Amino acid sequence: MRSLLFVPGDSERKLEKALGSGADVLIVDLEDSVSVTAKDDARRVASAFISSEPARAAATLYVRVNDFSTGLTDDDLAAIMPARPAGIMLPKSSSGEDVMLLSAKLRVHEAENGIEDGVTRIIPIITETAIGVLSAASYRDTTPRLAGLTWGAEDLSAAVGARSARDENGRYTDLFRHARTMTLLAASAAGVPAIDTVFPDFRNAEGFRTECEEAERDGFTAKMAIHPAQVAPINEAFTPTPEAIAEARRIVDAFREAGDPGVLAIDGKMVDRPHLRLAERILARAEKA
Repeated sequence: MRSLLFVPGDSERKLEKALGSGADVLIVDLEDSVSVTAKDDARRVASAFISSEPARAAATLYVRVNDFSTGLTDDDLAAIMPARPAGIMLPKSSSGEDVMLLSAKLRVHEAENGIEDGVTRIIPIITETAIGVLSAASYRDTTPRLAGLTWGAEDLSAAVGARSARDENGRYTDLFRHARTMTLLAASAAGVPAIDTVFPDFRNAEGFRTECEEAERDGFTAKMAIHPAQVAPINEAFTPTPEAIAEARRIVDAFREAGDPGVLAIDGKMVDRPHLRLAERILARAEKA
């Protein structure tokens, strides 16, 4: 999982177009991109799309439902779970308790629809409220359904009254850098992938590429997209390069051949267990890509 593309759930045209995007995951959206009056239509369109063979063949299919505070979540789940999505994205998640509540709801829907217990995964957006940021550590040991953690800046801006999430140079301000950092740490603590948030200015190709590269450098292994044109740069940035793969293979092989020591020398440089763990992660990402 490198690229996750949001697609409005009420647009058959955009859903069809997304099939050729090359995204690893399509997030069929029932939340922000769908007006209140179009929710029922979006559920119907989304369910039919998720059930279709072309969609299932093109990508892993998730659905972003409406958050618990709206009172719409149960209706969303009732409409789309018969279509058997691979996972649910939960916006405005306040803590690990929200994930456990969603997990309990999914278990009921799986039983009602003849779906194997526990197969529907969950990705919460954990920084869209103040309490969400403050509760980032609570996702550890919640549920095996947890497939990753991601964050958002726009809703957090509204929640705290920040006029902008970025400064005059286009960089995140301290509050949003903190939310980003908490997501990385929370994902690491929970043992799941950290997924970087969207880059709204999809016409700014240079800025977007830089943000992808910085996210991969810092430990994110995937990024969300709002436009099909963003998918290819994401896949490129989050796929280990041949040089990185070769170097990681050298480290793994050297430790194995040396009898798995605590530290060894490669080309005159000391390499220890943290280097080995990083090399193993790079190889695992390369294999999945």
